[in-house]
This record gives sequence, structure tokens and C-alpha cells, in this order.
Amino acid sequence: MVQQIDMNRVEELAGKVIGDVAGAMSLFMAYMGDQAGVFDKLDGQGRVSLDKAAALTGLNPKYLHQWLGSVCAAGYITFHEEDETFEVTPEQALIMGREGQPACMQGFIELLVAQYAAHEKAVETFKTGEGRGWDQHLPCCFSGIDRFFRPGYVANLVDEWIPSLDGVEQKLKDGASIVDIGCGHGSSSILMAKAYPNCTVYGIDFHEASIEAARQQAKDAGVENVKFDVARAQDYKGSDFDFACIFDALHDMGDPVGAARHIRETLKEDGTLMLVEPMAGDSMAENMHALGQIFYAGSTLMCTPASLAQEVGLGLGAQAGQKRLTEVLNEAGFSNVRRASETPTNMVLEVTA
Repeated sequence: MVQQIDMNRVEELAGKVIGDVAGAMSLFMAYMGDQAGVFDKLDGQGRVSLDKAAALTGLNPKYLHQWLGSVCAAGYITFHEEDETFEVTPEQALIMGREGQPACMQGFIELLVAQYAAHEKAVETFKTGEGRGWDQHLPCCFSGIDRFFRPGYVANLVDEWIPSLDGVEQKLKDGASIVDIGCGHGSSSILMAKAYPNCTVYGIDFHEASIEAARQQAKDAGVENVKFDVARAQDYKGSDFDFACIFDALHDMGDPVGAARHIRETLKEDGTLMLVEPMAGDSMAENMHALGQIFYAGSTLMCTPASLAQEVGLGLGAQAGQKRLTEVLNEAGFSNVRRASETPTNMVLEVTA
């Protein structure tokens, strides 16, 4: 059967692909600029000529000229054509530089670059259907994840998410035991340890390199009421915790039911689990937007392969949605699940017995 080709649709899709390619190239340019410190070095300098930009950054002006052409066309830096100068505006600085600010997107960009850098392994995993262990990703994947999530934790964890939970904030102020499951580089654990000095925080992750990074971060921060260990969610040590939390990690686990069941067993009877997961609707149709596009891609490259590499291999994916997550939690023995808070990128679930 011969199908008719709608050339208008062909041109429309081709135009979109060109825009996506331009975006992908611009993000790589932004990553290069981040690694070379360009955005921060031009931040606050106002309009600068190419020669002054080269002097400020120490970069070869021939390379810098081509790089500036790309990022200016992308809108990441402003080009003033009347005098051919370049400027990093305060708004651009917030997105492209100023490490640790909630609006900084460089961690997200670094995470994307890590996936392209390991593209052969990603393609192999996709074609074979096999799992891909978390330790099979490049180091910049883990640092990118930490850089991306940390500003959101700083902006929301202590001021919004924990206060939204029933009675938890006061427990933490008085002094409680906290277990942070799948803590990665430890940013969330350290933040809670600082905010609630009367508490003891126990961060666990099954990825040894991440735990080493977490211990170093705690040491650098001078925080002593936090401890990090290499352990799995379904059998970590300890009991009688007042508060447990998982940040964007339950869907990565091979056996999320087993993990949640172990958390239930190690919490006090009146303990609370705070589950932070990517924002998602309960059906694919509800996730047909830019954020869903990003999360489904991340799930294809990282989350689902990590789950399939572990026992059970449930493969929830990053867009599981509250209904499916509630089913997992109920199966693990938790009776009460409510959405306590949310941001454009995350849902925060309060989970109790």
C-alpha cells in the first residue's frame, strides 16, 4: 500500500529536528563554557569586547569567537550588534553560572553530556534489553545529578517539604533519627544535618563511589551528626528511625516493594517516610509535555536500566505517577499515602503506617 506523504508535515518535523539539534549543540557549548568558567568570569563585567573576554577567561580568542557565536545565537549570552560586544546578563548568570543557586541548570546539562559520552553503552543496553548497573555510568553523571538536585533541596527541603509533613518538623527540631535512602553524594543528608543539629542522620547508598563523595562533602562542610555507609535499601542496618526519606531514587530500585517494606520495618510505629519522586501523571497521555519528554528519556538511559540490573527488576521508571507509587507502598505495608507538597519537577508524598 502506497502512503501519501504530507510535505507540510515533513517540513514541520524537519524544522523541529533542526531546532533540537541546535539545542543539543548549544547545551554542549554551555557545558564547555561551564567547565572553562566562562559564564562566571563574564558575570558582572557588563559589555565586553572579544579581546577583553579572552583576557578575562584566558581562552584562545579564535576558539572563543566561535563559541560566543553559538551561545549568543542560543540566547545564553547576549550579543550587542551595534558595538559587537558580549554580555552575561544577571538572568543568564543565574541559569548558566552561580553554582548552587536554585535556577542554575549546569547540573542538568552535565547529566546530559554524560549520557552522550557513554552513548555506546546506552545503545547496547537499549538493544539487548539487559540492565545497566549504576556503576557503569561515567563520574560526570553522578556529579551532574548532585549539581542538578542540590539547589532544589536547598530551596525546598527545609522550608517547604518537611513543614508540609504532619508533625515531622517539630520532631526533627527536638532531635530525631533520620535515614536518607539512596543519598547519592549526600547533599540532602548534609542539608538536614545542618538544619536540625539535634538529629542524627544516616545516609545510605549502594554506590560506593557516591558514598565516598558524600563523606568528603560532610567533612568539607564540618558536619558531624551525619554518617554514610554503603548499603542497599532493602537490607540497610538500623531500626527505630523517626524519619526516612528517599529523593528521586525509589523508581531506580530493582525491588522498590522490598525496599519500602524494609523501611516500614525500620521506622518507629509513628515514623514517617517522605518520598520525593519526579512529577508525573498516572498515564502516559498526561505526561506528553517537555518535562515528561525529559523524564522518559532519563528513565530510558538511567532509571530503568539501573532497576533491571538489580534483583526483581520491576522497572517503575521515572514517570510512574502517584497511583502506581501508592500501589507499591501499599504492597509494602504502608496504609496512608498523601501528596504533601510539590514543585514543577517533583511530587512529595507523606507515607505512614
